[in-house]
Amino acid sequence: MAQKSRSVRKSPVPCRIWGEGFDHTTLLQIEQAGLLPIAKATALMPDAHSGYGLPIGGVLATDNAVIPFAVGVDIACRMKMTVLDLSLDWLTNRKESLVEAIEAETRFGVGATFKRRREHAILDENWHGTPVTRMHKDRAFAQLGTSGSGNHFVEFGKLTVTDVACGLPCGEYVALLSHSGSRGTGAMVCEHYSKIAMQTHPELPREFSRLAWLDLDTAAGQEYWWAMSLMGRYAAANHWLIHHHIAKNLGVEVLLDIENHHNFAWKENHGGEEVVVHRKGATPAAAGQLGIIPGSMATPGFVVRGKGHPDSLHSASHGAGRAMSRTAAHKTQDWKTANAFLRERDVTLISAGLDEVPTCYKDIETVMAAQSDLVETLARFNPRIVKMCPAGERPED
Repeated sequence: MAQKSRSVRKSPVPCRIWGEGFDHTTLLQIEQAGLLPIAKATALMPDAHSGYGLPIGGVLATDNAVIPFAVGVDIACRMKMTVLDLSLDWLTNRKESLVEAIEAETRFGVGATFKRRREHAILDENWHGTPVTRMHKDRAFAQLGTSGSGNHFVEFGKLTVTDVACGLPCGEYVALLSHSGSRGTGAMVCEHYSKIAMQTHPELPREFSRLAWLDLDTAAGQEYWWAMSLMGRYAAANHWLIHHHIAKNLGVEVLLDIENHHNFAWKENHGGEEVVVHRKGATPAAAGQLGIIPGSMATPGFVVRGKGHPDSLHSASHGAGRAMSRTAAHKTQDWKTANAFLRERDVTLISAGLDEVPTCYKDIETVMAAQSDLVETLARFNPRIVKMCPAGERPED
């Protein structure tokens, strides 16, 4: 393998952009990612907005290197949908039972834990592969089965299946959908290895510091990859526990499970060579791959099947994407308007912050239309009962 240059490129690698109306910072961040000497290709999804280093909705392929901030703070954040063997009248006539199940079987917010800890096989894995996972092992166990703040949620809704490729006959079902990740331990992994990456690349201009990388043939790179992979399994365990305990609470069988994650890096073959694909707030969408793309607390989400578009590096959006910052939301939004919007769509909101109301997000139908060459829709999910972190918590996403 050729020796990598220690300076940024004069011009960025190829980038394909889906959607429109992106702000200057978002476009600048994806361009800067493409200027890295390790960059091979970039793509921007239609839900994109600015983040730390790589924008949310940014996809970056690199040569034998991983960028902690291009993976993200909430490593392996994911969507999980469980279709339950319940009649649709539960969403209206037995709503209180669903609310009580969510309240009993989830916890939200920074530092959220269960007084009586959840149990899962992830507890039996080796957590001593890196100093940071060893140090935060007990914290991770305490937070098993919990959700974060920001845009994380657990919700019931109506799933309308229009294509049997979804895994069920066409029709209407009750489904449970959740969105969260690797909690405080994932954030500590990101913080620890981002600092190492920045120290490893002092030659990078200051505006590129959060794009500092770790070569995968170094000890630090191998450590981060190991920790990232563990956080992926840990995040999956969190979702499994939420869905398992809610189904158990209701005494109901599971008809179907669908799950996908973002904020991760994968070793994949693109253009005839192995690259490391970072999807920060982007959904894997290889040909035939199932995924979930949610809207907001009162707008639809979709079960999709990937088309494997080469220019997107087999990716799609991970949601509707924010239309405004959290600061702007608190200045411009109000609960009177938001509650009217929720009532119109028959949505019961258990809790959430004002910066998560539907008008803070882009129009999901527009986002889906912009990526019709990336995914096809198999089912539509309409939220009915939604719980997010109560107002006042620091967002983790």
